[in-house]
Amino acid sequence: MDFDVIVVGAGAAGMMCAAVAGARGRRVLIIDHAVKLAEKIRISGGGRCNFTNREVGPRNFLSRNPHFCRSALARYTPRDFIALIERHGISYHERNLGQLFCDDSAQQIIAMLKAECDAAGVQWAMPVTVERVARTAGEAPGFEVATSQGSYRSRALVVATGGLSIPKIGATPFGYRLAEQFGLPVVPPKPALVPLALPPEWLARFGALSGSSFDAVTSCVQQPRGEHWPSFREAALVTHRGLSGPSILQVSSYWQLGGARGPVALDLLPEIDAADWLDQHRRGQQALGAVLAEHLPRRFALGFAELHGWTQPLAQLSKAVLAEIAQTLKGWPIQPSGTLGYAKAEVTLGGVDTDALSQQTLEARSVPGLHFIGEVVDVTGWLGGYNFQWAWASGQAAGNAV
Repeated sequence: MDFDVIVVGAGAAGMMCAAVAGARGRRVLIIDHAVKLAEKIRISGGGRCNFTNREVGPRNFLSRNPHFCRSALARYTPRDFIALIERHGISYHERNLGQLFCDDSAQQIIAMLKAECDAAGVQWAMPVTVERVARTAGEAPGFEVATSQGSYRSRALVVATGGLSIPKIGATPFGYRLAEQFGLPVVPPKPALVPLALPPEWLARFGALSGSSFDAVTSCVQQPRGEHWPSFREAALVTHRGLSGPSILQVSSYWQLGGARGPVALDLLPEIDAADWLDQHRRGQQALGAVLAEHLPRRFALGFAELHGWTQPLAQLSKAVLAEIAQTLKGWPIQPSGTLGYAKAEVTLGGVDTDALSQQTLEARSVPGLHFIGEVVDVTGWLGGYNFQWAWASGQAAGNAV
């Protein structure tokens, strides 16, 4: 069977690309090995799909080329996707930091994308396993995709197979292997937006704080020369294995970039001058834990003070000890031992090297007709709807080019 376009991967980016290409009159086939359509969309956002963010720009993404995503994001914005869901009658709400979620269910986004594909005449082959991909010869070279259901040929091939995160729902390295088959470099993948593991000695000392959630500003202590990595103010969570919560997931992507993988620092008193604050309380007879409970959950505040040995009333502490406490409160240094891996990661850092792709079309410069979109590319967004916006934007860019 012959098609103009074959899209491998029926996730967010793949379905967007297929729908756009089909609406342009292209004969499109979309292939996926999964039994259930778009499971990653279904489980996202606690089942309500954080489908975009009101404020999206290149600064919200990690890549060896931080400017690569600029073109696609500028041509398909959050407003464009919001217009699409409103046309389908999907109600939504905004949470903190510009994050947009479905009021009802992530299944609405899947149904919308499926409907867009069907309206554009896209054909489906799933569940189907891709066994081999080869370049075809002739005056108009294309691709032959051999599958467990037979072989298909097309002029263009779009790879939207995602990364390695959440393997239990079918993540595979297929896209990276295909890129390497055609001579494209791949930035080594790593788990991103992932909880951080802590060493046994830390857990033995501070494990009593497990289950505590608190507001914090989290950052990487060590950053490469010339880099200015962001800090993130959101909830942090101590778990029985390490650190989690939105601010930790955010900083984990940058921590993964750092060769030294140094400590992460947690500011436990955002927007407060800790030294002045302690000085204001040192004339009373309260101990640190009780005073900290004004700003932090009481169990955490009391445990934090006790586990550091700061149990005396503040009035009895020396200036040197108070200075040490202030410094710790504004930058509690914690050295992770690693991450909890792809099973707990939201997305994958790294992927097909953007130097090998066109910013405008996501087409491989050395292999005409071969495109890579979505998570399989070395473009990784922050937590908060940014990775979905990259999926929509890169899918649109390829869909308008094939």
